[in-house]
Amino acid sequence: MKGFTKWLVKHRIAVIILCIALMIPSVLGMAATKTKYDLLYYLPQDLETVQGQEILLQDFGKGAFSLLVTEGMSISEQADMENSLKEIPHVDSVIGFASITKGMFPIEIIPSDIREMFQRGDCMLSAVFFDEGSSAEETMEAINQVRKVAGEKCFVSGLSAVVTDTKQLVEEQEGIYVGIAVALCAVVLMITMDSFLLPLIFLACIGVSILWNMGSNYFLGEISYITKAVAAVLQLGVTLDYSIFLWHSYKEQKALIADKDEAMAEAIHLTFTSILGSSLTTIAGFVSICFMSFTLGKDLGIVMSKGVVMGVLGTVVLLPCVIRLLDGAIEKTSHKPLLPNVGGIGRFVTRHYKVLAVVLVIMIFPAFYGYNHVHVYYDMSKVMPPELKSVIANKKLEETFDMATTHLLLVDSDVSQKDVRDMTEEMQQVDGVKSVIGIDSLLGAGIPESIVPNDVLSLVKGDRYQLMLINSSYVISSDEVNAQIDSLNSILKKYDKGGMLIGEAPCTKDLIACTDHDFTVVSLISIIAIFVIILLVQKSFSLPVLLVAIIELAIAANLCIPYYTGTELPFVGPILISTIQLGATVDYAILMTTRYKQNRLAGMDKKEAVEKAVASSAQSILVSGFGFFAATYGVGLYSNVDIISSMCRLIARGALLSVAVVLLLLPAMLLLLDKVIVHSTFDMKAAR
Repeated sequence: MKGFTKWLVKHRIAVIILCIALMIPSVLGMAATKTKYDLLYYLPQDLETVQGQEILLQDFGKGAFSLLVTEGMSISEQADMENSLKEIPHVDSVIGFASITKGMFPIEIIPSDIREMFQRGDCMLSAVFFDEGSSAEETMEAINQVRKVAGEKCFVSGLSAVVTDTKQLVEEQEGIYVGIAVALCAVVLMITMDSFLLPLIFLACIGVSILWNMGSNYFLGEISYITKAVAAVLQLGVTLDYSIFLWHSYKEQKALIADKDEAMAEAIHLTFTSILGSSLTTIAGFVSICFMSFTLGKDLGIVMSKGVVMGVLGTVVLLPCVIRLLDGAIEKTSHKPLLPNVGGIGRFVTRHYKVLAVVLVIMIFPAFYGYNHVHVYYDMSKVMPPELKSVIANKKLEETFDMATTHLLLVDSDVSQKDVRDMTEEMQQVDGVKSVIGIDSLLGAGIPESIVPNDVLSLVKGDRYQLMLINSSYVISSDEVNAQIDSLNSILKKYDKGGMLIGEAPCTKDLIACTDHDFTVVSLISIIAIFVIILLVQKSFSLPVLLVAIIELAIAANLCIPYYTGTELPFVGPILISTIQLGATVDYAILMTTRYKQNRLAGMDKKEAVEKAVASSAQSILVSGFGFFAATYGVGLYSNVDIISSMCRLIARGALLSVAVVLLLLPAMLLLLDKVIVHSTFDMKAAR
């Protein structure tokens, strides 16, 4: 290792050129990586709702669908619009008054209850089906074309419209997220570090490693928009402290070794050794979310695990070469850090450790109670700002037609017409069901099948299945709609055991079940993985228990705040934040604990060991924590996509809480449990 580090520093110009050259394929890889904007895409493939969507696509050529509400159009204008929509590429079919009647019989022949499904006052309703999935590029382009053709009098609702708006909004803001994170992080580092140039070097090198990471996503084929939006900011936050560790190590070695190249080579060696355990725990946190059955966790987990590895490589390969190249400029721009002396924190802790231990105990119940009762939502339209076209359209649909969501029903084509009518009548009695629409809804009114055009009939009746629409007044992910889905499924299975109830609401119901299970699994896996790593690194039975407990308290303190303030979080928030904060905070805890152990082994008593451990690690922890806070909090304030802003605000608050817990409560517990730690740690025999 030492031979390699010497070679690295000696050939620093070549190394820098190589690292910069690798940015070219990285940028190309980023451009070629597809982005998914539909979170329901990440549901397990073995679910009936997911399989039903595939059947819908294969048998009927229909992937996504949207409901269009038109306002102030005459019947002829409506018919012209529907005919125009059918010409748009990837629009499979349009069902509305014009499609049903084809001008072959008067609208008045349609029963009033059926007619009311399509017309309320001067508003009319059409269903547009697309031949690709909700988040396919072709569908999103078709949605944009539908809006152009239909004009301002038309409101395009549904998941596909939300996904289209999400893409447009996130693509507009992604670059701004990174700009805000870099700018605020640079300000914090310039204040807390001892050079004005050094923070820019840190951020530039981290930026290169972020490009490497995002470019390598090309081999994954596609990533979610959430991963794409927050990965760069997260990688900056979780790998920043590696750069700080290298700089502090280099300064220490320069005081001991006259030759700067040798000092840097030794600093690289020491830094790599110290951040290896730290990075492994962070990676373990991200790897744990790969075990989610909801594969968004795998998506983010893989990208962020790679990001940590790339961050380590950037720190031990590129950063030392750039620092040595610009050593003179760094010295010329040096200044006294504006961060006040933090040595007093150690003295405060040792004097008041019993009080701090009591504070910790008092925190436990309210923190974990709020943590376990935080309210989450699953409705994807809620993550978007209310002024978006799709959100306005969904509200218009609900207010005008009393329809909050639409379910799709796949019924075997061999089920008799009588059974379908009986089933329809039962389903119409279910609470919240506004209407059940299928070909038999019309035929049951006395209209012969022969009068219905074949191309219209083929829209809802295939070789294996017939398609029906169920309009519901209940909103997605509510307890009411979930109970409604259970009732509808029960009726469906009575008439057709192979029938399927699909659509956004049934998929969301499955999503709730998946994520409830995932939260438990991911939390358990991440805790066990990090427990084992700390056990091996610290060679102790007590320290893993203490560190994981302290970190879990910091996470609970963070996630309990939304409960007590009455704030709803997007469903992925608690799962992802618990692992991200765990992975990031454990670095601080290991640094503090390692310094404490070193001091005890050097012959210090427990109070002196803890005081000096806090004093020597406080600056690194504060700089890293404040940097992580700055990188994420600004994005949280700016973004109006709630799933991104909520996550970033939680991460930012978690960074501050983790710093406070590690600097105040962890040292207090080290003092209180010193005897237990010393006697249960293998390499602390000399301190007994």
